[in-house]
Amino acid sequence: MPHKLGSFIIVLALTVSAAAEHSASISGYVRNSAGTPQMGALVEVLSSASQAVHAFTDENGFYSIRAISPGFYNLRVSAPSFIPVLKEHLGLRAGSTVALNITLTTLFEAIQFAPARTSADNDDDWKWVLRSASNRSVLRLVDDNNAQPQIAENGKHDHDFKGGLSLVAGSASDGFGASELGTGFQVERAIFNSGMVSLDGNLGYTSGTPAGILRASYSHALGDGSNPTIALTMRSLPTPDGSMRNEALQSYALTTSDSLKLGDLVALSFGSELQTIQFMGRVTAFRPFGSADVRLSPGTVLEYRYATSEPDTMPEAGFDSTPADFTESGPRVSMAGFNSTVERAHHHEVSLSHHEGNTTVQAAVYFDRISDPALTGVGEFSTDDGNVLPDLYSGTFTYRGSNLDTRGIRLVMEEKITGDLVASVDYAYGGVLSLGEPDAVLDEARKTIETKDRATVAGKVKGTVPKAKTHWIASYRWINGPALTPVDMFNVSPGQASPYLGLLIRQPIPFGFLPCKMEALLDMRNLLAQGYVPVRASDGHTVYLVQSARAVRGGLAFIF
Repeated sequence: MPHKLGSFIIVLALTVSAAAEHSASISGYVRNSAGTPQMGALVEVLSSASQAVHAFTDENGFYSIRAISPGFYNLRVSAPSFIPVLKEHLGLRAGSTVALNITLTTLFEAIQFAPARTSADNDDDWKWVLRSASNRSVLRLVDDNNAQPQIAENGKHDHDFKGGLSLVAGSASDGFGASELGTGFQVERAIFNSGMVSLDGNLGYTSGTPAGILRASYSHALGDGSNPTIALTMRSLPTPDGSMRNEALQSYALTTSDSLKLGDLVALSFGSELQTIQFMGRVTAFRPFGSADVRLSPGTVLEYRYATSEPDTMPEAGFDSTPADFTESGPRVSMAGFNSTVERAHHHEVSLSHHEGNTTVQAAVYFDRISDPALTGVGEFSTDDGNVLPDLYSGTFTYRGSNLDTRGIRLVMEEKITGDLVASVDYAYGGVLSLGEPDAVLDEARKTIETKDRATVAGKVKGTVPKAKTHWIASYRWINGPALTPVDMFNVSPGQASPYLGLLIRQPIPFGFLPCKMEALLDMRNLLAQGYVPVRASDGHTVYLVQSARAVRGGLAFIF
């Protein structure tokens, strides 16, 4: 009998050992944002394939759940007065122990606007927003032979909140336009483990008339790598007193976007924007967009891109890291007999890019169709024909051009010369809008505008001064004839550059006693005032239609 009992114990031990080798466990600590252990917090391991298992934290905030079958699970942690935390798509391998620490936050902490900043912040000098997640967890696999799991400390989350304020002023249009003053702000808060809430705003003044823009967005990072985003943008841009019946341009835009990866070979990005514009009537536009990348080899990518809006060049100009600069992102609206008309575009592009060492090359073909394009003009004049829409931010005006239907090619080469210096050359050939008759009258200019083929070459150099950390971009784009629109208007390649001579400077300003980072900004475009095409206004004044108005903008940005 003792012999049988001993055999039974041995068999039972071997069975338990074998089961342990084919199961996994998860453990860790639950604390609040101040680092205090949370006793009695409920930790649940959830799976659609099996019944949920749970555990409660002890007086040290420690929890441990063992004998979990290998697979993918969701872990949920909840406690009274705290926001529940959901950690998705945890992969548990047989025989492994997962160490997962959780930090709980209250609802008040999730919406506070001014947390203390410490010197441990890891700031990026070029992009001020670090997309860290609220309730961020630290996860790693440890050897099951250890008697106790190795718990990785999570630390405090100083990057859950980001904010910034920019003060920008300048003049545009070669002295024709009014001065520009703008104040922008942006706050971001990570919530619900992998979500991000952002609120952006901008208030601009031109001739004492305020213009306000507000944008609210929410994005959620999923375990499969996708990042769905939804945003609502509201704009109110009053016209100068006494012009255009003194009505305000109001617009609302609802934007949704997402991305998806199919293995390591295919990446998809897609979305749409629904715009409604109220100005001398109501106009609605639906603007889908998307791209598909196919990786043919480690350094070669084939891409198809579809767009229905002209790209915003401010990110390439370096103002992406300053808060809420919407001067180029609004709806492109022009006037036709006191009725508002919105620009509608369709851009198809197929490109092949190859990266080898420090060199990147790209070849692309594109097809553009733009109806009622909003052309840029500069100059002061009086008119009551309802065909000109003043631009409050730049002191310019928009004029409705004739339709553009063209196809073209693009060749780009980018070379990383040193770690802090990058140069690119861009060549493009395609159609532009050009004035068919010299010295035309503005009221009748649309009838003479036609499509002409043009070639353009752009050179761009950008870099960083190592010790001063000065970021700069210098570019020049030449075109071989008069043009009212740029060649390749939808170019977002590394060679993209604004028409003619441009210079951007961003200079960090060291103020160690301030709880924020401070930068001086200077953006100069078309410094030589090239490409100005003269036309006569109805009151006899000479005004100009241009690809890009000369503009000088500068200011300060405070980044928290």
